[in-house]
Amino acid sequence: MHDDRSLVEARLKRVLDERIRPAVYPESVPLEVAVWHASSEPVPVEEGLAAECEPIAVGARWGAPWGTSWFRVTGTVPEAWAGRTVEAVLDLGFDENMPGFQCEGLVHRPDGTPVKGLNPRNQWVRIGAPVEGGEEVRLHVEAASNPVILDYHPFLPTQLGDRETAGSEPQYTLTRMDLAVFDESVWQLVIDLEVLGELMAELPVESARRWEILRAVEKALDAIDLQDVNGTASAARSRLAGVLSAPAVPSAHRISAVGHAHIDSAWLWPLRETVRKVARTTSNMTALLEDEPEFVFAMSQAQQWAWVKEHRPEVWARVKKAVADGRFVPAGGMWVESDTNMPGSEAMARQFVHGKRFFLDEFGIENDEAWLPDTFGFAAGLPQIIRAAGSKWLLTQKISWSQTNKFPHHTFRWEGIDGTRIFTHFPPVDTYNCSMKGSEIAHAASNFKDKGVARHSLAPTGWGDGGGGTTREMVAKAARLRDLEGSATVVWETPGEFFANAEAEYPEPPVWVGELYLELHRATLTSQAKTKQGNRRSEHLLREAELWAATAAVRTGFPYPYEELDRIWKTVLLHQFHDILPGSSIAWVHREARATYERLAAELNAIIDAAQRALAGEGSTPLVFNSAPHTRSGVAAGGAGTSVVEGETVLVPRAGGGFVLHNSLLRVEIDEHGLVVSAYDIAADRETIAPGRAAGLLQLHPDFPNMWDAWDVDEFYRNTVTDLTDADEVTAGADGSSVRIVRTFGASRVTQVLSLPPEERRLVLDTEVDWHETEKFLKLAFPLDVHAERYASETQFGHFHRPTHTNTSWEAAKFEACNHRFVHVEEPGWGVAVVNDSTYGHDVTRTVRTVGDRGTTTTVRVSLLRAPRFPDPETDQGVHRFRHALVPGAGIGDAVREGWRINLPERRLTGGDEVAPLVTIDQEAVVITALKLADDGSGDVVVRFHEAHGGRTKAVLTAGFEVAEVTVTDLLERPWTESAAPERDGNRIVVRLRPFELVTLRLRRA
Repeated sequence: MHDDRSLVEARLKRVLDERIRPAVYPESVPLEVAVWHASSEPVPVEEGLAAECEPIAVGARWGAPWGTSWFRVTGTVPEAWAGRTVEAVLDLGFDENMPGFQCEGLVHRPDGTPVKGLNPRNQWVRIGAPVEGGEEVRLHVEAASNPVILDYHPFLPTQLGDRETAGSEPQYTLTRMDLAVFDESVWQLVIDLEVLGELMAELPVESARRWEILRAVEKALDAIDLQDVNGTASAARSRLAGVLSAPAVPSAHRISAVGHAHIDSAWLWPLRETVRKVARTTSNMTALLEDEPEFVFAMSQAQQWAWVKEHRPEVWARVKKAVADGRFVPAGGMWVESDTNMPGSEAMARQFVHGKRFFLDEFGIENDEAWLPDTFGFAAGLPQIIRAAGSKWLLTQKISWSQTNKFPHHTFRWEGIDGTRIFTHFPPVDTYNCSMKGSEIAHAASNFKDKGVARHSLAPTGWGDGGGGTTREMVAKAARLRDLEGSATVVWETPGEFFANAEAEYPEPPVWVGELYLELHRATLTSQAKTKQGNRRSEHLLREAELWAATAAVRTGFPYPYEELDRIWKTVLLHQFHDILPGSSIAWVHREARATYERLAAELNAIIDAAQRALAGEGSTPLVFNSAPHTRSGVAAGGAGTSVVEGETVLVPRAGGGFVLHNSLLRVEIDEHGLVVSAYDIAADRETIAPGRAAGLLQLHPDFPNMWDAWDVDEFYRNTVTDLTDADEVTAGADGSSVRIVRTFGASRVTQVLSLPPEERRLVLDTEVDWHETEKFLKLAFPLDVHAERYASETQFGHFHRPTHTNTSWEAAKFEACNHRFVHVEEPGWGVAVVNDSTYGHDVTRTVRTVGDRGTTTTVRVSLLRAPRFPDPETDQGVHRFRHALVPGAGIGDAVREGWRINLPERRLTGGDEVAPLVTIDQEAVVITALKLADDGSGDVVVRFHEAHGGRTKAVLTAGFEVAEVTVTDLLERPWTESAAPERDGNRIVVRLRPFELVTLRLRRA
């Protein structure tokens, strides 16, 4: 037979595009349209419905950036359409290639009841099936004219990302507002031909099945009268029935489709618009569930559910009913789909506490899975947090984006730093926006790396990022793919059903140990410095507020601020969303975030101050409150007393220029350029700085990645570097024990103050940058005379090691990585820590010196600032302040302690007696991360701690109050049966911990 594939395939495409798809709506009449443009922010539904509208015609421009317009559409169903299915087709000016990234609408009835959302892939509203004819139609559309930020030429700087700079130029053209007859038979034919055409394209040319489909498609096209598609569609469908009914082979890959609409809680739109995106999507999905009995939809992010409950109670009622029916499924058990690299230990735990508790309180549903399809890599401490929250599974898709190395598994067990293992699945469909295209289904089957031992994967199905969700077309395609020869099989399932089946099928999958590093989006550890600083500061202020409020509540009856702390935690957790904390959102989002963090800081400082004053009482004794988990300056952890500081720091001129700072532990030389050329550990008789090098060195790189400006830094940025060695000023500080350095470069100015506290082995670097660069990357370098093949980096509830070498492509790809409060490098018996108060990104490299002692230099560089222009063209412009400390002679315990110290400065009040800690632990390796009252209002004291040094330990926890009962709990403060009850002798509790083990105890007060 002659090969006529190309001829038939081209024919199929043209006939579908030009004849069959247009025939889905064979008859239409225009609706009358009027519009009212809200002045600024969205208005309540009742106000939009009541507003005075002006006529508007199809073809007119509408919608200033970020505006809201209320369209009123009216009309009458023609009498001649009686007995037929009629829909309103409402095209606000959509581009079908941009679902979720442009204008959207929510359709209401005249009484304000929401009907469904409108987006580029969902432009219809069912009027009747069938209609009687003569019905009056009146609909109201709340339309959001969200501008297109990520356009066909992506990453171009734009002022559209903030309402304050976006202007007022109309963004869209009203395209179609019609009543139309919907021809179900033609629509089904479209789906038949799409499914078969897409499947055919994925089958081998030599496959008999491909040719069977080709011939059937040809016969169907022959059966269509192009001048009467509607009259011949059924005949064409009959020619396809045979190939559509051929069952899949028994070994076919099995796909669990989960209805999904990944909605970024903020990204290329502000938080307020996400509230509306969620309402539109949930309206659509509840309507689709009513129409499609096999369809199942899952939605994560408890915050988004809470928004529906608060802002759209009528939609919430529909959602609750669908949840009760088991078809609208709460997923993930987190407050938002957060970043997992940068949130601190407690914040990561509280993501699950608040997320799971919301779903338990509202629906009685316990989530077993963590659901993070789009998060930019996963910290090594996460598995035990998931487990401690009572969950056991993890889903993500994002690792498939890695640029260098392909991850070797799709289903595996992920082992965290403490040994906890979580059953994990990466959908091989490689998208969280699956639309049931044949290419996606075929890719999932062929890409699946666990063939031979498993054949089950998940496909999150629906338009996402900006929302929208699953469409009726996707559901119809899935129905045809349920059991179709040549294709993987598709069935709708909940996440829980998928994971239970997948784990039963593959009980002993391979194990991956350590972080799940995304080889992409590394610059999200640095972009938008003030957002990151706001997060870090909020986390530590929350620790202080809970600690001192709990202590004051037990000791003085101080009213514990349950509601305020709950609200503030949820706000901080919301801002840890994976496009807010990473700095990859539009200017509007980060402008609001900065203001929010300032407001939260004021509230938390007020709580802390009130609690500490209640504890301090009346008196004139100077008291120092120590919020850190370690004793310092003679004041116990979690207590208040008189600080004891002995010794002094001496500042003297240095021969050749510069200064020398020294105390009894360190001698630091700062040269005439303001650079640290020596940091001598007196007790160890050891130099810290590599020979011929200088620490505290600012280095400037060009930074123009190939794409994803705010997200990415590409390795070639290192090819060009400018050392900022020229100093405008190197002077003694006003306090007489510090050195002040001023540098200017480009349009920017840096002021550094270097200080050496008395009797402490740490050099503090306070850096203020007035930053006005574009597409530059600023680093702070510490070249250390340390031979280290690996370094330790703090993560949630512990630390883990990364290599300093690049033996493999996996190691080379980690050229920018995340740490929390410290990075630590060491040789046996001696090490150095670099600690910080607000930065995350860093790199660590090693070189062997070719002259002199031929030793090894290990350079730790802290990432301070970037200046990408997309999506926020003014990213990081302005004044920033950072604090770092170099700690020579530091063991891992010193790194842990100094990391806490720099993030929790002492607070000073005058009062009466000292304040004893509410709880003490006698082992420095055990760190208390939270001390609070139980969330249920019982007055029980909850203390959460972990082993922080990486070894086994025994510790005694002593309560400063009478304890009636001790219970080991999960993160939600429920009894935890997986851990044995600790030994107890009155108020003394003995705990034995494995490396990095996390424990939560609930202490009932007598």
